[in-house]
Amino acid sequence: MSGGWPGGQACMPSAQMALDLVNNRSDILPDYELELIHYDSMCDPGEATKLLYDLLYTEPIKIVLMPGCSGVSTLVAEAARMWNLIVLSYGSSSPALSNRQRFPTFFRTHPSATLHNPTRVRLFKKWNWSRIATIQQTTEVFTSTLDDLEQRVKEAGIEISVRQSFLTDPAVAVKNLKRQDARIIVGLFYETEARKVFCEVFKEKLYGKKHVWFLIGWYADNWFKIKDPAINCTVENMTEAVEGHVTTEIVMLNPETVRGVSNMTSQEFLGALMSRLGGKNPEETGGFQEAPLAFDAVWALALALNKTVAPLKAKGRRLEDFNYNNHDITSEIYRALNTSSFEGVSGHVVFDAQGSRMAMTLIEQLQGGSYKKIGYYDSSQMNLSWFNNDVWIGGKPPADRTVVLEEYRLLSQKLFASVSVFAGLGILLGIVCLTFNIYNGNVRYIQNSQPYLNNMTAVGCMMALAAVFPLGIDRHHVNRPQFPVVCQFRLWLLGLGFSLAYGSMFTKIWWVHTLFTKKDEKKEKKKQPLEPWKLYATVGVLLAIDFLSLMIWQIVDPLHITVEKFTREAPKEDLDVLIQPLLEHCSSEKMNTWLGVVYGYKGLLLLLGIFLAYETKSVSTEKINDHRAVGMAIYNVAVLCLITAPVTMILSSQQDASFAFASLAIVFSAYITLVVLFVPKMRRLITRGEWQSEQQDTLKTGSSTNNNDEEKSRQLERENRELQKIIQEKEERVSALRNQLAERQAIRNRRQPTSGQNQNHNAPPPASQTDPKSLLPPPGYPNPTADNHSLPPSFSNSSSLYPADSKMSRNHCHNSQIPLLYK
Repeated sequence: MSGGWPGGQACMPSAQMALDLVNNRSDILPDYELELIHYDSMCDPGEATKLLYDLLYTEPIKIVLMPGCSGVSTLVAEAARMWNLIVLSYGSSSPALSNRQRFPTFFRTHPSATLHNPTRVRLFKKWNWSRIATIQQTTEVFTSTLDDLEQRVKEAGIEISVRQSFLTDPAVAVKNLKRQDARIIVGLFYETEARKVFCEVFKEKLYGKKHVWFLIGWYADNWFKIKDPAINCTVENMTEAVEGHVTTEIVMLNPETVRGVSNMTSQEFLGALMSRLGGKNPEETGGFQEAPLAFDAVWALALALNKTVAPLKAKGRRLEDFNYNNHDITSEIYRALNTSSFEGVSGHVVFDAQGSRMAMTLIEQLQGGSYKKIGYYDSSQMNLSWFNNDVWIGGKPPADRTVVLEEYRLLSQKLFASVSVFAGLGILLGIVCLTFNIYNGNVRYIQNSQPYLNNMTAVGCMMALAAVFPLGIDRHHVNRPQFPVVCQFRLWLLGLGFSLAYGSMFTKIWWVHTLFTKKDEKKEKKKQPLEPWKLYATVGVLLAIDFLSLMIWQIVDPLHITVEKFTREAPKEDLDVLIQPLLEHCSSEKMNTWLGVVYGYKGLLLLLGIFLAYETKSVSTEKINDHRAVGMAIYNVAVLCLITAPVTMILSSQQDASFAFASLAIVFSAYITLVVLFVPKMRRLITRGEWQSEQQDTLKTGSSTNNNDEEKSRQLERENRELQKIIQEKEERVSALRNQLAERQAIRNRRQPTSGQNQNHNAPPPASQTDPKSLLPPPGYPNPTADNHSLPPSFSNSSSLYPADSKMSRNHCHNSQIPLLYK
């Protein structure tokens, strides 16, 4: 037999001790004496190749090869089949060696490194970790182990968030672990590289109560205290960095006091081994932990060879007939090893189908600078034996990641309540305006303002104001499944409310511009009546466009909830948590496209409204007597909308600012529209009392106020009454002046002498004389002109037409006199 023994300070004495015991047993190979020929390959595949050549081509013939470390075993086991040799390793853990097609004659008493992985996965589940990170030295054994771990954690629903590797310098890999917020870290590297890794871990502060490291358990117990010129960290630094880490290691020494096939307990074996080592410190003796495996490897080989004696004898062959071309003896040895089962000093020895040892896993934790056993795990039985003595720096196992608490950004309730109050008052104002307009619908001044369009404006303003309420509703008020309904209310109330309110005002200003701004047709069109159905049809077209566009939007790309994530925030307290701010939006897959279409159409409509309002500012018409107020409302609404729409899109991530801009724009637009359109009408009707006289006139005439002739008749009658008052005042003034003139004339006649009377006897009668002063008009009247216009006979004697004690009434005014009253 031959082999390469890594650090053979402990393994070689252990194997030799087993060989001596075997040779002293009369029941095992009584006719044979086993000889151990050994070389130290120093785990160097190149050196192992040279030694393998020497072993194979020097006498005696070797029947079994027993390499130690994985690198040498890979080389030896792949070449051994060419010489029909069985390979039995005591220290190889590489998962790659479990490949039966590549290594058909390989066995090992050291379990595969993948046996650690079921234990690790079980511990991850025990401590509720679902996210881990890994760092490995770039060698085949660790790469294949990590590939197996990745497959197992994937099946267990655990995520490997970071996977780092290094060849000689782990500095960059450790920094990447910190950058990725790694908390639970599995490290796969040899002992010398472990010191380099944890020196960098200390520098990056990647240890403590927030981190847990999982390492391989076959390092020396004081590996972190050994001075290493390759690192620049002190022993204190290293001790601080490694505190609390967990190791998993195959059980290499039977924990129970059981006498196995060698008739020795595990403790007796350790005593005999220490005697052979001459009292050396086990922690400073290389291969000390693998010594029980080397001991049991020799026993497994001896028992297998002993088992082949009878079958070979039945075939007429003996073990000494073996040569490198004899396949039958190799097959018998393979069969015997594959069925091995016995109690050794390392525990129960049995091989699986890949030739790997099945064993329990020991779990240890570094507590206060020394390793403490905290449990065992039997992967074959899936049984975890836990001692409940694990210790954590933070008092409990750390979280596998920085705990991220989702926190939804909600609208300020004070802001929502304040704006809601204004919106509610606006709706009440709209109801008042609508009631006023309907109640006074028979008043001609209200009729000339197209009251049905004003009613639409009031309803549209109330709908827009009602949209403020769903605009401020979030998950504070409704559950998530109900939120899409709120989104629909927002869209439809605001869309249709705008169409009614602005559409009715736009219709007025459009028809005023159409009928009264063309100079050549201005006079004829003023005489034409404005048909109301045209106004209603225009509003209906605008409303239908909005309705169809919103309906298509909701059918093709309906609104749903989207959640916007913001940069994580750290709380003020020293907690291992981060706050993930979230904000819910009403959105659709192609939200920007739909908003672009709607905003583009509405924006053009607003700009056109501003243009038409400017063009018609000097137009005066009684058909739509409030078009100037409509123009003013359009100015304000357009400016507010054109400013608010882009601002709210920019501030969409700031819920309070976005709601404030949008809702206040709606509130101000509605208030301005209602106040500008309805308050002047209320003021006029209240201060002038027009609604009373108009209603009385309507009751007397019993005619329809929509008839143009009736409107003209009532207007003439009212003007006739005013003129009658003026004429009455003038008649009274003329009568007083005539009386004064007659008195003056009587006084003058009494003063004339008698002679004067005789001299004037032949003069024309006084009645025929004309005094120039008497022909002057009374004070306040213009002088007579030369046009010689004279009053008609009906006005020659006003006293006969209008008695002094009577007043002219509407009933005494003949139709022929009406035109003359306007002169």
